[in-house]
Formats: sequence, structure tokens, C-alpha cells
Amino acid sequence: MLMRGGSSKGAYFLADELPADAAERDSLLRRIMGSPDSRQIDGVGGAHPLTSKVAIVGSCSDQSADIEYLFLQVGVEDGGVSDRQNCGNLLAGVGPFALERALITTSGDASEATVRILMRNTDTVATARFPVHGGAPVYDGVTAISGVPGTAAAIDLEFDDLGGGSCGSMLPTGNIVDTIRGVECTLIDNGMPVVVLRAADVGATGHETCAELEANEELRTEVEKIRLEAGPLMNLGEVSDTTVPKMTLVAPPGTGGHLLTRTFIPHRCHEAIGVLGAVSVATAGLLEGSPASEVIEYPGEGAVRLEHPTGFFDAVVELSGNRVERAGIVRTARKLMDGIVFPRTND
Repeated sequence: MLMRGGSSKGAYFLADELPADAAERDSLLRRIMGSPDSRQIDGVGGAHPLTSKVAIVGSCSDQSADIEYLFLQVGVEDGGVSDRQNCGNLLAGVGPFALERALITTSGDASEATVRILMRNTDTVATARFPVHGGAPVYDGVTAISGVPGTAAAIDLEFDDLGGGSCGSMLPTGNIVDTIRGVECTLIDNGMPVVVLRAADVGATGHETCAELEANEELRTEVEKIRLEAGPLMNLGEVSDTTVPKMTLVAPPGTGGHLLTRTFIPHRCHEAIGVLGAVSVATAGLLEGSPASEVIEYPGEGAVRLEHPTGFFDAVVELSGNRVERAGIVRTARKLMDGIVFPRTND
């Protein structure tokens, strides 16, 4: 099934319909998506990291949740298949997909489904709540999210103990501020490993378009050098061939939000901001003394509104000291196509 999840798009599969061997599975997924090829012309991928994604969904093997979800990022041009991160956007579609495929059921008169989802990439749990009618997901609604035309039904996602799912702890170095190549950074993993730094410290304003940032070779080179040094500090090892950590430049808000962001994922500039990356960045903004805390304009209650290149992202983060008590977001999803895909025969 092809689904839009949040502001991303991907191919959703039942776990038992794919090869159990990871190498065979990855080969099949490359051929399905059309990688490696910058246009993915011979597959169903959308020629961009945000549209070359895969969700694998199955029954939860250890009963810690109702279902489990493995996210795989399929490289567009390099054809690499990575499980090094979660994807909170595709997560939005996991509950409806599981209901479509009868992995979960609801009573015929239920108006809402609640499903606990084990995110296998980090072995953390999210609870999804979404509307249903007659035992099927409801996709139409009035909720708008930036980066997606129109409106759809709201999907509430609340996360259990996200901190350190990839890095071992929310602040893997134990510091709110680390200095890398003379730049103050917060190395944080509250759902997604992210390096958060002030845009001004790398010669940017934060108000640049994605095209302008991607055309600035000097800035991109410096941001990548910081990322490569941050990887081992975040317990991620050598990261030159991985998609984490993400890099987020922050600046004072300019269009009614609380914090302006520009995110590299890790080499292309994100047209918005990733779901779990947004939770990490919002958390960094609330940590006293962090680079983000010095430019955020937050009233002290309610969702943290992050500005990004195509709009806003609201993340609810509640802290007690440096401990996250609660984290949640609202997304939407929609079923796009349900059928049979025909992969090319050679890898």
C-alpha cells in the first residue's frame, strides 16, 4: 500500500510478505523503489528522501505493544537501505494501515481506534489515536499540517520514553552544550538524533530557502564536518554513510512561531522538518543554556511552534528539569494506492 504519512510518502508492507533475510529484503526494496537512480524512474519511489521510504508492519512479537513497525530509508541515488532512524511521519500511517490489513480490529460502532506501536528501530513505543467508522479508518477531516495540501483526519501520536532510543540517552555526552569546530551545539536524541546549532554560528540567518542553503557549498561543507565529528560523540560511530544525526540550524522566529529551523537530512535541506526531529529540536529549545534556548521565543506553556521552510510544526514537550515527562504531536495520513507492485528483476 502506498500511503502519505504526515509530510512524507512511502510504501507500507506486511512483515510476513517480505523476505526474512535482511539482504534479500533490501535488494527487493531497492528494486521496488527504483534505486539507485536520481529519478527512481523504474520504481515507485518519488526521487527524494521524503518519498523514498518504507514501513514494515507486523504483529508485535513480544507483546509490549499491539503491533510493531520497522522504518527503512531507501537511498535515492546510492541505493543504501538504512534502519538507523525512526520516521514519525510514516508512523502516522501505521495504525490505519494495520487496521486496513486486519492486524488490529475495532468494533463496528467505535468512533476511534487506539493502538500501541513498537518502533523497532529504537525499541520505543508510540500510542496512535485516529478516527474510524464501520471498523475502517477515516481519512477525511479538517486538520491541516504544513507541507500537505488540504485537510485530513487528525492522528494523535504520543510517545513513551523517547530519549536515547538511538544514542543511549537523551543527551549522549551528558552536556547541554558541546563545542565542535568552535560552534556551540546541543547533541540530542529525544526521538531522533539531532545536532542543534545557531544558524548565525555557521554564517547563515536561518531565513534562507532550501535552494539557497543547498547552493551554499561552504556552509554545507562546514555543517557536514560538524556532523561527522558529532557522530562518535553521540554513540553513533562513523556516520559518513548514514542519515543520522540530522543537522538543524535555529534562529529567532519571524512568522509567528517560537523557533525558526532549517534542517539537513543530512545533506539535503528538508522542505519542512521531520516529526521526531522536531520533538528533539523542541526539547533542545526548552533546555536552559542551550544554543536553541538563546533564540527561542516561547511563552512557557502549550506546544512549541517550530517554523520551517513551508510552514509550522507544533510539538508538545513537557520537561521536569532535564527530564521529558511527555511528548506528543498531531499528524494526518491518507491511503493513496492499494495493489501489487512489480519490481525489476536485477538489483
